[in-house]
Amino acid sequence: MEEEIRLSIGARLREERERLGLSQTAFAEMGDVSLRAEQDWERGNSAPKADFLAVAASRGVDVLYVLTGQHTPKASASLNPEQQALLDNYDNADEEGRAAARRVLSSLAKQKTG
Repeated sequence: MEEEIRLSIGARLREERERLGLSQTAFAEMGDVSLRAEQDWERGNSAPKADFLAVAASRGVDVLYVLTGQHTPKASASLNPEQQALLDNYDNADEEGRAAARRVLSSLAKQKTG
């Protein structure tokens, strides 16, 4: 069973690496591990340690998926349509518009708490 788990983790780790557009070398360098270690993980010969996974998560790897096969739920899944529309507008604004939105919302939040 342990070998089966390592093989699954390795396959999902490769999927995540490829999703991020990283070579095996770049992926290994990201976590300061050897290319050989990274290749062994993808082959299921061994599994990455927590410190590598912590770095990988900070670089966009869905570590929950790598370990369990279940994708991390997106935060937007819990938003109502009004909240989602607000985020979409923010994402589609230029930096000047985003800065203005942050100022307005910050001001409104201070009024409510103050």
